[in-house]
Amino acid sequence: MEAASDRRSFLRSPRNQRRLLVGALIVLAIGIASFTFVFFRNTGDPTETFSNEPADIFKPQKTTGIDPAARLVAGTFIKTAVARKNVDSSYDIVAPELRQGMTRKQWATGDIPVVYYPSGDIDRAGFKVDRSYANEVVWEVYIVPKAGSGQKPTRFYIGLKRTDEKAPWKVFYWAPHYQVPLPDPG
Repeated sequence: MEAASDRRSFLRSPRNQRRLLVGALIVLAIGIASFTFVFFRNTGDPTETFSNEPADIFKPQKTTGIDPAARLVAGTFIKTAVARKNVDSSYDIVAPELRQGMTRKQWATGDIPVVYYPSGDIDRAGFKVDRSYANEVVWEVYIVPKAGSGQKPTRFYIGLKRTDEKAPWKVFYWAPHYQVPLPDPG
């Protein structure tokens, strides 16, 4: 009878309850670690394999001068698709990834995946080369809006590519240049 009473008084003590809880948590942690080690150990194959094939080494593309034909295509794209004037004529100078599966009829409606901007005189636009290769060119374009539009001059990125040096240039990328506003320290 005394042993049962001692056991009850042992469990009634907050200090002993804490010790029992800590001991149980330690046993649980050891059990989880053992289980993880046994069932989730490294199953990779440590043997090395070698090949007689030459290694694939990255060779950067050579930068080239700007093809005047690419500049003409970029100007036509900005005057048509971006300004939403005679949009159907821009269908042939846009790459499939920018068209996003749209048909010529859908494209001609003007509801296209190209950011609108009321561009003014394209001859006043500034083009800064971001990268230029034989079959791909990306520019940062600074466009002045049409007078009276209420828009500020804006920068965009435009990308053009072609399949080979004889193929026509096509616009594959058009996006506004976004600069994160910085908080005023004062």
